[in-house]
Amino acid sequence: MKIYSSFKEIDRDLEILKLQTKIDLEEIKLHYNKTKQNLAPSSLMGSIWDSIGRKARELKLALKLFGDKQVNTLSSNK
Repeated sequence: MKIYSSFKEIDRDLEILKLQTKIDLEEIKLHYNKTKQNLAPSSLMGSIWDSIGRKARELKLALKLFGDKQVNTLSSNK
């Protein structure tokens, strides 16, 4: 616990706390707006299309590396 020797010290610390509160409130607003923007339908669709494109590129690369041969596990058991 801090011990104050004057009202001036108390006022200074109170002002610092007020400013920290304002900063925290602004950060909350920024996070809220960023979350709201990220959850917008256009943003979600963009993320979905990016994911589909990435998976398509991965599949294309895998097919190039391993060929498009399919392994039939049922016929190998006979």
